[in-house]
Amino acid sequence: MDNQTIYALSTVYGKSGIAVIRISGANALKVVSEMTHLSPSNLKPRYAYFSKIYHSTSKQHLDNAVLLFFKAPNSFSGEDTIELQIHGSKAVISSTMDSLSQIEGFRLAEPGEFSKRAFYNGKMDLTEAEGLADLIDSETSEQQKYAIRQMEGGLKDLYENWRAKLLTILSHLEAYIDFPEEDIPQDVINTMENDVFKLVQDIKKHLQSDNIGERLREGFRVVIVGPPNAGKSSLLNAIAKREAVIVSDIAGTTRDAIDIHLDLNGYPVIFTDTAGLRETEEEIEKKGIEIAKSKIKDADLVICLFDASKDSVQIFDNIKKTFKNNILFVANKSDKLTFEQCSNLQKQGCLVISAKDAGKVKLLLQEIEEQISSRFTSNSNLLITRQRYREALQNTVKNLSVFGFDKEIELTAEDVRLAAREIGKITGRIEIDEILDKIFGSFCIGK
Repeated sequence: MDNQTIYALSTVYGKSGIAVIRISGANALKVVSEMTHLSPSNLKPRYAYFSKIYHSTSKQHLDNAVLLFFKAPNSFSGEDTIELQIHGSKAVISSTMDSLSQIEGFRLAEPGEFSKRAFYNGKMDLTEAEGLADLIDSETSEQQKYAIRQMEGGLKDLYENWRAKLLTILSHLEAYIDFPEEDIPQDVINTMENDVFKLVQDIKKHLQSDNIGERLREGFRVVIVGPPNAGKSSLLNAIAKREAVIVSDIAGTTRDAIDIHLDLNGYPVIFTDTAGLRETEEEIEKKGIEIAKSKIKDADLVICLFDASKDSVQIFDNIKKTFKNNILFVANKSDKLTFEQCSNLQKQGCLVISAKDAGKVKLLLQEIEEQISSRFTSNSNLLITRQRYREALQNTVKNLSVFGFDKEIELTAEDVRLAAREIGKITGRIEIDEILDKIFGSFCIGK
């Protein structure tokens, strides 16, 4: 991290009532002397000042703006920070950004650099930073809720508590390494073994979240499969409430997997329409069926849809045997069935609907929502939201699984040290410069 002062537009570029430009660094106050008639020495932190702003070289009047000063370390980045609230026209934004570029020692911020500096200055750990990124990217209320929990330090507190326990055990082991003539009392050995055992169980329980956190970020995958003309595309259009997919009586119309992203009562859900499952010699359709089968493997929920007026639920026996996903059997075209037929299908565990009946489609969506929400436990406020967390925790368990006093004590200590290092990779409590650019590089420029 260099010592230059950085600046960036923190709001969306375009026509708007207000735009915010953020400046952070040791020389941030140069903006005041270079672009206003205010006195930098007289600025009070966290006070708003209404001022004309001028171009730093031409001294042309650019706008009337609100200026705020946040003094280090009491700012988002932990550095002196100036925020300019200007009018959000493209002309004002462009001229203000050009003015900042002319100030010596200033440069445009890289993606995520404000948050990266906040991390380096101890304002947040990596889990909080990534929670902030998730909050910015959130599109549903559930994504928003869990991102805020992570941003407020829920995961950090959990992982740092585990790491602290490991460091305590490691300190005891290091003490006995330094004084090899001292035998480790049996009660101390028992305590350390018990602490490691409990910690491993806690981490394993945390890992049993069934990728819920990742799914909450990326979207729960619901795949609709079935034979041709079962009504898959009609159902997807009814769910999306628009003509998202071509509907035709001609079998094999759908050749590829088609995704629709929806907000289902706060949960992000990706519904996928697939090619009809049948035996065919037509090459393009065969590829579509192969894609459908691959989608089933990755699905969180498979809707096996069939035309109940001519087919039975037994047509999915092979799918039920082959794939281990959660499956919901849905009998379509109930408008063509008798009451007795509908009752028999329900007894077989099928949800009976008609894609033409908005009320019954709503019942299907409620069932899908219940299946998704049932996967959340009482510990769901501490979800594993990234694959790198999961991998680090799995490595932690792996290292601790060989912990014991049946070998050289130096090797025992190394098991604990490696486990603590893996947890440290999650929060950033070790030297991990090689992954920082990757993490913060996914942020938007002004963050």
